[in-house]
Amino acid sequence: MSEKELRRSMAVLPIGTVMKLTSLTARQIRYYEKNELVFPNRSEGNRRLFSLNDIDRLLEIKDFLADGLNIADIKRVFKEREQKLQNDLSDTQMRRLLRDELLQTGRLSDDPGPVFPIKRV
Repeated sequence: MSEKELRRSMAVLPIGTVMKLTSLTARQIRYYEKNELVFPNRSEGNRRLFSLNDIDRLLEIKDFLADGLNIADIKRVFKEREQKLQNDLSDTQMRRLLRDELLQTGRLSDDPGPVFPIKRV
């Protein structure tokens, strides 16, 4: 995860700040959480803490509702998007993941060593 993405995913904003940034009420935000559209973290005192990614998602929910979608439709859109992201690994990404996995298990070396031609008998 890049540093930028790490910062965007840090849950540090309380619900009051999120309300101001999104023009949503606390009740609306809690409703979206209850319907599993947004997943804020909780502090030690059990207060909701939101990330910048959560705010983006809340604004997207707000836009979908303005476009006439209902909660079930929005859930479906988010689920389809998540599945598409999981299925869209390119060949290069897949090779990189496989290479990294083999390096971690010790079955592949960073140094390819000498290359010997294969002689067929």
